[in-house]
Amino acid sequence: MGKSLTQKILEDHLVEGEYVPGQEIGIRIDQTLTQDATGTMAYLQFEAMNVPRVKTELSVSYVDHNTVQIGFENADDHKYLQSVARKFGIYYSRAGNGICHQVHLERFGRPGRTLLGSDSHTPTGGGVGMIAIGAGGLDVAVAMAGRPFMLTCPNVVKIDLKGQLRPWVSAKDVILKVLEIFSTHGNVGTLFEYGGEGVSTLTVPERATITNMGAECGVTTSVFPSDEITKQFLDAQGRGDQWAELKADEDAEYFKVIELDLSEIEPLASEPHSPGNIKSIQEIGELEVDQVCMGSCTNSSYRDMMIFAELLKGRSIHPNVSAVVGPGSKQVVEMLAENGRLNYILSAGVRMAENACGFCIGNSQSPKTEAVSLRTSNRNFLGRSGTKSANAYLVSPEAAAAAAITGKFIDPRKLEEMDIAYPSVENPAEFIVNDNMIVPPVDDGGDTVIYRGPNIGDPPKNEALPDTIGGEVTIKVGDQITTDHIIPAGSKMKYRSNVPKYSEFLFEVVDGSFFDRAKEIRDSGVHNIIVGGISYGQGSSREHAALCPMYMGVKAVITKGLERIHKANLVNFGILPLNFENEADYDGIDQGDSLEIPGIRGAFAAGNTVTVKNTTKGTEFQATFDLSEKEREKILGGGTLNLIAQGS
Repeated sequence: MGKSLTQKILEDHLVEGEYVPGQEIGIRIDQTLTQDATGTMAYLQFEAMNVPRVKTELSVSYVDHNTVQIGFENADDHKYLQSVARKFGIYYSRAGNGICHQVHLERFGRPGRTLLGSDSHTPTGGGVGMIAIGAGGLDVAVAMAGRPFMLTCPNVVKIDLKGQLRPWVSAKDVILKVLEIFSTHGNVGTLFEYGGEGVSTLTVPERATITNMGAECGVTTSVFPSDEITKQFLDAQGRGDQWAELKADEDAEYFKVIELDLSEIEPLASEPHSPGNIKSIQEIGELEVDQVCMGSCTNSSYRDMMIFAELLKGRSIHPNVSAVVGPGSKQVVEMLAENGRLNYILSAGVRMAENACGFCIGNSQSPKTEAVSLRTSNRNFLGRSGTKSANAYLVSPEAAAAAAITGKFIDPRKLEEMDIAYPSVENPAEFIVNDNMIVPPVDDGGDTVIYRGPNIGDPPKNEALPDTIGGEVTIKVGDQITTDHIIPAGSKMKYRSNVPKYSEFLFEVVDGSFFDRAKEIRDSGVHNIIVGGISYGQGSSREHAALCPMYMGVKAVITKGLERIHKANLVNFGILPLNFENEADYDGIDQGDSLEIPGIRGAFAAGNTVTVKNTTKGTEFQATFDLSEKEREKILGGGTLNLIAQGS
């Protein structure tokens, strides 16, 4: 029996366990990336491990999230990150160089390598044939220390691509179609591997758009083969010597095979407030559009910006539309400036944002009250734009351009009725390579003094898990609660290196009184317990959605289903992740109920079930935990950092 591409790469990196889907394995990590919103805490945790230098093949620290520097906090974090990079042997990509996923694809991604990133969209690297996985910052810190990354060996789903995309349909529409098929939940422990004749019709940037938003399905990662198209991209980046051909065996077996005909896909969009709310643009109808945001790590490549620019050539944006463009990297901007396309965009009246995450994370360009905002980014969660009442739709560059021109949400194919032809864009034979905004590691930075501003504090510690959790249901939430719901991004991100302060904003999108209630419960000596519905913790990899609850005394989270990265983060910080054995028991719990979970240590030794007593209502129910032996050790010990400090 032949092997999938996934199996080949993972087996080549196995250091613990065997390649058996469903079983825990440990893999060697070749490369890591962090961004500034997650990186500060990740490097504080790395420092706590007392490792003199990173042990990976390559590690990169990017500054791309907190670049709107209102107050001293973000600038202090950036200085901290640069000094840490020098001390420990890490590349440092300065603010303005671009979004981590776009820059990493351009300058560092290599076929067949493993990449672990403290950002959920790290799977972008699958566009060049990497196994690139998003994780919490602590997992990345552990990998930089030379330890294996532990994960469940995935079930590999092959998405067999046929045909070729038609004009006005792009890679964004492909991944929106995949989301329509698989939805945003129920895919934990799954990996998407793309194959078939249609692969050869997609450029690396198009493939990267598809792997980027695989994260919205909740899969471990997504990967494309490395072929001649990959070689052309790396050659154009001056890195052709790093290419290797990688593909699945013809007789490889998969958990499931889905056939997708590219020629049948039409322009699609995600409606508010989930990337999984897919409709065709024709179905949605011609809404009046208030804002168009072009960019983000999903659609900010040279190819995407060229499409947008060519469609705007000689035109002006509609007077009722506020339009902004955020290129993915300095390289993209330099290419557009050299060939004149940047002028097409600016002359049309589009505002120019920094080469950063910006509007995607609600860190700038918040739309007006009840706005219709079309965005080429990957998430449209409630309030993520920075305006809770706004309605954000996720669309392709083509659809974004059509709305900017007409002021309406229209199928971009209708532009042909205005005598606007679909542009033909080819990737260049050579990209402009100017890495002057990347500070390479030095051979010996051991004497570097690490800068710490007043907003930067040590990672909070947890204590060992008690044998009995006795606490109050501090909050009960519904289905598909994202990490944005748990702890917001946007203007609050500057407090990520200050956990006590950042914790004040826990669940503010859902319940602004959560912090005060949790603090009162914690300070009274009682544990906090969170109850949630289906797909709890989807979205961003932000470990603060576990770290801040830990700081506030949360000892257990009981849900109908947890997403992969958030569950791993809960484990890393010693919070017990439980699932209702019978989902109907969720209905029998109210906020404020007192719960008791006795005999946890014995339950860990005996199986995977605990009894939860609702002492308020005089009832009890069973909850299950899906935890490996290593994960049980982490929880009992109070988290990963505790075990490392003990030499485990």
